[in-house]
Amino acid sequence: MTRILIADDHDVVRSGLRSIVETQSGWDVVAEAADGKEAIVKAVETKPDVAVVEYALPLINGIEVTRQIRRRLPRTEVLIFTMHDNEELIGQLLSAGAHGFLLKSDAKRHLLEAIETLAAHKPFFSNKVSEILLKYHLQRPSRSPSILTPREREIVQLIAEGHSNKQIASVLTSVSRRWKRTGRPSCASSSCRRRRSWFATPCATSSWRHEPTGPSNARCC
Repeated sequence: MTRILIADDHDVVRSGLRSIVETQSGWDVVAEAADGKEAIVKAVETKPDVAVVEYALPLINGIEVTRQIRRRLPRTEVLIFTMHDNEELIGQLLSAGAHGFLLKSDAKRHLLEAIETLAAHKPFFSNKVSEILLKYHLQRPSRSPSILTPREREIVQLIAEGHSNKQIASVLTSVSRRWKRTGRPSCASSSCRRRRSWFATPCATSSWRHEPTGPSNARCC
């Protein structure tokens, strides 16, 4: 059974999401919330597997809702479901702990896939969000501090290399299993170390701009 919480301040949106979600066998909407405070309280009460959260919630916005849910319920994944596609906002939500981001305009095609992916504790980003996130990173001055965690930067790098959502999830799952088995940091493989070391260099941004096929073609430093 996959337990789902829906948090949106519009009744019609919550009703529509519920009707779509409950067509899936074994999925159950265990709670709805109309504002951020209610979303946190109901998440703690019901412990959903996936919380579908609108960013622009009243009282407490989606960033803090995500942070609170992830802090109190580490096993609950947060899917941000919103019309806002600002690149800095996406980065802030990822840093708060969201592992999925879906624009409302993409809901018809990707909502069920996004929830299923997150329920398996794998990240989900639609193609448009992936492009926005990558563009944000490329436009960030090379000496500016990144708001992304090492794992999130790894996701951006995989996006830059042209991997699909399924491929990204597979890579991250493999790395996590290796870390659990060996006790080593999550980037234990030589290829991952190369990717991480290249990604940390000042030349990464400029080489991506000129050679979008990825770091294997980069020539600098």
